[in-house]
Amino acid sequence: MRTIQKDSKVKKEVKRLLFCTVGAVVIAFNIKSFVNTGGLFPSGFSGITLLIQQICDTYFDFSVPYSAVYIPLNLPPIYIGIRYLGKKFTFYSIYVIALSSIMTDLLPAFRITNDVLLICIFGGIINGISVCLCLFVGASAGGTDFISIYFSEKKGIDAWNYIFMGNVCILITAGILFGFDRALYSIIFQFCSTQIIQMLYKRYQKHTLLIITDQPSAVYGRISEITHHDATLFKGTGCYEGAERNMVYSVVSSEEVNMLTKEIREIDPKAFINVIKTEQVNGRFYRRPND
Repeated sequence: MRTIQKDSKVKKEVKRLLFCTVGAVVIAFNIKSFVNTGGLFPSGFSGITLLIQQICDTYFDFSVPYSAVYIPLNLPPIYIGIRYLGKKFTFYSIYVIALSSIMTDLLPAFRITNDVLLICIFGGIINGISVCLCLFVGASAGGTDFISIYFSEKKGIDAWNYIFMGNVCILITAGILFGFDRALYSIIFQFCSTQIIQMLYKRYQKHTLLIITDQPSAVYGRISEITHHDATLFKGTGCYEGAERNMVYSVVSSEEVNMLTKEIREIDPKAFINVIKTEQVNGRFYRRPND
């Protein structure tokens, strides 16, 4: 039994390392083939790093390696990660940060297209996918990802759009220094990236389930077993038949909704399930550990 558990843990760590490696390489490839070709400034600390590189090249006539700027910028977020988000999560995130930085310096520039709009759209999509590859296995691409995850963990809110608004400030600076065409195109890039992350990674998005069922105990049992979330039972009266009804109320993460709906249907095929998007939750809410 212990051997099976050990093998399972090893496979999990190998998968984690593989996803982080692929994510880091894709991030570097995206910067060299899309971002640099379009002269864009991507989101977060990557955008700050490229902005600093551009300022040094344009105004001071010397080049700074990407890794020499990006890695030091990530030191405060790494501290946040170690303190609040878990050591394994932070370790794999450091691996992604270091590998993506080094690969960005080493990979040759590869021009796929000169169409700036196509670069913005597909570069943003690729960036979002690469970030999600890391998030899926409990790691981050660094920078504002740490900050977003921290606020999602501590405040219970989906912070990606707030991070997007913060990135606009970076782009305004870039627009003033290097022209607003590039800054405005970069907003398209960032918007596409943010939407992909929100669409694919739903850990911090929440939905409320209102379930009218004749099997409230069994339904609650499945909710508790699958999600570790609690539920509340309301007693009511059906207006049409005047019969007593049971309504189970629970808040779960968005990634759990489809699985729960299927399980509840198996318990009670006649159950009425109302799923409502939840913007924010205050109070105790179980969150799966990052590590």
